Amino acid sequence: MFELPVRIGLHVSIAGSLAAAAGRARELGAATLQIFSSSPRMWRGSSPAPSDIARFQTLRRQYGLYPLAIHANYLINLASDGPEVRRKSIASFRAECQRAAAIGADYLVLHPGSWRGQTIGSAMDTFAASLAKATENLSLENLTLLLECTAGQGSALGCRFEELAELAHRSAGSTSLGLGYCLDTCHLLAAGYDIASAEGLEETLRRAEAVLSLASVPVIHANDSKFPLGARRDRHQHIGQGYIGEAAFRRILRHPMLDGKAFLLETPVDSEESELRNLNTLRRLAATRRADGRR
Repeated sequence: MFELPVRIGLHVSIAGSLAAAAGRARELGAATLQIFSSSPRMWRGSSPAPSDIARFQTLRRQYGLYPLAIHANYLINLASDGPEVRRKSIASFRAECQRAAAIGADYLVLHPGSWRGQTIGSAMDTFAASLAKATENLSLENLTLLLECTAGQGSALGCRFEELAELAHRSAGSTSLGLGYCLDTCHLLAAGYDIASAEGLEETLRRAEAVLSLASVPVIHANDSKFPLGARRDRHQHIGQGYIGEAAFRRILRHPMLDGKAFLLETPVDSEESELRNLNTLRRLAATRRADGRR
């Protein structure tokens, strides 16, 4: 008998409806999913109809799709020192939180933003103040914000574990959101964490445990990388076709320190078949034979 030590799913489009997204995840055999709650490249988003939310929640329970992660708008930069961008970011993130709570999401994934024009420390303070403003007077106790590690392009915050931990530290107590982290395999490699080698993976996980605590990392984006270690380029590739490779994903998916995590694909969608191919590859690499109920 084969069992999976992790939950495997993917990012699914909500084009048509939330319910259609749940149906698509079910068709592909996903155990978990991620969605955008509205357009990821527009400041103002529209909320799903209550009837669509209710149907989606019913299908999630019926299909066992958990956890549910919502990825926040790509335009949001809570660390910006530009008054207009910061104002729009606060308003947009507040709306993301409200939609996520209404939909019943477990996690809201956010890129920490950019420190361009500031010091990293002052940008972190701006992030914390913006987060507090965006979530002011909102009841979000059932929603956890996951700060996503970045590839380190340009002035992006969050390419080092220490930056993510410091962002969470400065934000703690100023918001009703829970705080945690989302790791992305492509971003980790690009930022210089050698997860492609056995020794590098062990060191990366030891460091993540020491700095972040892996208990605070419920979600991992599973993406191969089009660029090599330390390239600081955020370009996702199909599983096994990039610089991480199948052997490394097998080690990652089966590593005991990552048991129970939700692995979500964000690989390129070249066709409907590519989504299923990547899912099946992850499932194959994760599968372990259990003869006596133990791995």
